[in-house]
Amino acid sequence: MSENNQKNNKQQKKRKGDDFNWNRVFKIVLGWSAILFGFFLIMIWSKSGDSNESEVAFDQYNRWLSEEKIREAVVKKSDNSFTFHGVLKQPEFINVGSRQISVDRFNVLLPYTNIDNETLKKWEDKKVAIRIEREDTNWLGPMISALPWIIIIVFWIIVMRRMQGQAGGTKGIFSFGKSKAKMLNESQLRVTFRDVAGADEAKYELEEIIEFLREPTKFQKLGGKIPKGVLLLGPPGTGKTLLARAVAGEAGVPFFSISGADFVEMFVGVGASRVRDLFEKGKKSAPCIIFIDEIDAVGRHRGAGLGGGHDEREQTLNQLLVEMDGFEQNNGVIIIAATNRPDVLDPALLRPGRFDRQVVVDRPDVKGREGIFKVHTRNIPLDKSVKLDILAKGTPGLAGADIANLVNEAALLAARKNSDKVTMADFEEAKDKVMMGMERKSLIISDKEKKTTAYHESGHVLVARMIPEADPVHKVTIIPRGRALGVTTYLPMDEKHTYSKDYLEAMIAYAMGGRAAEKLIFNELTTGAGNDIERATALARKMVCEWGMSEKLGPVTFGKKEEEIFLGREISQHRDYSEQTALVIDDEVKKIVNYAMSRAETILKDNVEVLHRLSNALLEREILDGEEIDKIIRGEELPAFEKPKAEKVNGLPEDEHPPIIEAPEKPMEVPQDKEAKSQNSGNGTPNVKDQIGKK
Repeated sequence: MSENNQKNNKQQKKRKGDDFNWNRVFKIVLGWSAILFGFFLIMIWSKSGDSNESEVAFDQYNRWLSEEKIREAVVKKSDNSFTFHGVLKQPEFINVGSRQISVDRFNVLLPYTNIDNETLKKWEDKKVAIRIEREDTNWLGPMISALPWIIIIVFWIIVMRRMQGQAGGTKGIFSFGKSKAKMLNESQLRVTFRDVAGADEAKYELEEIIEFLREPTKFQKLGGKIPKGVLLLGPPGTGKTLLARAVAGEAGVPFFSISGADFVEMFVGVGASRVRDLFEKGKKSAPCIIFIDEIDAVGRHRGAGLGGGHDEREQTLNQLLVEMDGFEQNNGVIIIAATNRPDVLDPALLRPGRFDRQVVVDRPDVKGREGIFKVHTRNIPLDKSVKLDILAKGTPGLAGADIANLVNEAALLAARKNSDKVTMADFEEAKDKVMMGMERKSLIISDKEKKTTAYHESGHVLVARMIPEADPVHKVTIIPRGRALGVTTYLPMDEKHTYSKDYLEAMIAYAMGGRAAEKLIFNELTTGAGNDIERATALARKMVCEWGMSEKLGPVTFGKKEEEIFLGREISQHRDYSEQTALVIDDEVKKIVNYAMSRAETILKDNVEVLHRLSNALLEREILDGEEIDKIIRGEELPAFEKPKAEKVNGLPEDEHPPIIEAPEKPMEVPQDKEAKSQNSGNGTPNVKDQIGKK
């Protein structure tokens, strides 16, 4: 174990050293390139300063020579030619194109292959001071021409080396095929099973894997074999990755971590190469654990997708299947993978011998949520008023990530109030913020809209209260939250995993309570019930088409899902029934929704006085909890209400804002409802404990 850690530390130091050296090389080359470039510029400028000569024709040179206008000259000899660099006694004008320029220095190419005595005597007779020199080797021109290419080539080499380093190594272009898996040591793994709550069954399965790694002989003497793979399944936020980190912290063996998306790159064949490299590293460090997060990115069902049989993802998956259970044995290498889309995984990947165990990490129950609250509040100073068991009961359907977010929000609220401890009121406010959305106190709505919203939410409350099968209402508010003008939340008495027909019909009636109240009190229809109707219709259609709850159609399902493998499966629904059956389905859905609407209208008509009292209390207080709702329904008086002190909104106290102007009589604008999240239970039925009562 210690040897593996030392080996791992050396590899990490070497990798860090390589990265540092290449950064340093890049800076050095860049600096020297700038210095050379500056040097060449200076050389060019110095040459240009000395060579402000004009090139003239040979006959012009002869004319100046015969007229004795040349004072001195330097004749430079190159390989097979002579260049005459002359200085005139006084500037002369020559024609260059359509203009004249003044010349005092000039040069001309002499048509001689040799300077004889006659030519020298001619210059002497014309009183020209002659000096003959050999011309320097012209290396500056080619160097200046090559300099840009040199800089481009050096820059390209450095960029490619840096890209290769990021791709998993520094050993040439083929390092793109190296695995990106990170090897973690004990100092980096501080999460243990004590940090995991609400997943006792999953912890038990994984603890057995750890025991296999620590004491393999205990199981091998009885003929048992270590599992080759464990697949963690469950909705997002339930702690699958946290469990894997806890296994790494507890196991005491090398732990490789990689994401499923890290296998596939822009180059063909890179994915399969990285799979091979990953397992080679695992074999060298065996026994070890390889964790692949979001394995659905690489393990999707193979089929005739858009990429065909040569799809890069399929090649990567094929290599993964071979490495997990092929001809070569991977003794001591355990694969742990996590996904929230098990339905899209290839069957060959899920069979025993590859993933021997499939561990479901579902949303926690009441006991699990309480344990998660305890884990996340260990380092938070809590007030004596905080009751974690009550918070656990009041947060059904929340996953571990949601609870962690709720605890963090409560701590932030307490800090904003400059409190020393987090109180139960902070948790309740944070819970409302997480479950219902943030209050929008700056939103100004007219008195008519506010009154309509109050009756709408009161209709939800009263219908839910009068139907025994419906869940009890927990809280109702007409303060705009998130994208909703009003929200009604309710809490189930017990955890539900299956739903009866009576319960579903009660929830549809509850959803239609807002529309029924608007119609009863104002005799008009508004768009505020749009989201309620949409969700009620969807629930009724599921009752008819998926759960066989229609008496006319019987226990039959309708609508086969098209499983488009390449695009993620179940993206469309194929109608596998006739037009006549479709009409019957529509009639049955309409019948269920209309019955719920009629049921809600009857309840509200019979209790219209209670509806008025609820709506007046909402207009006065803006928020009612379950206990206050029960008192109003029983006809009891609520204690006197003191309006809270005005808070600053947009920099001004509420009472200093301009007065609200009554909206004219016109159709209401479409409010943007906050969409409630649909949660699936273990048997495939939806979690209907969504906030249907949002207006």
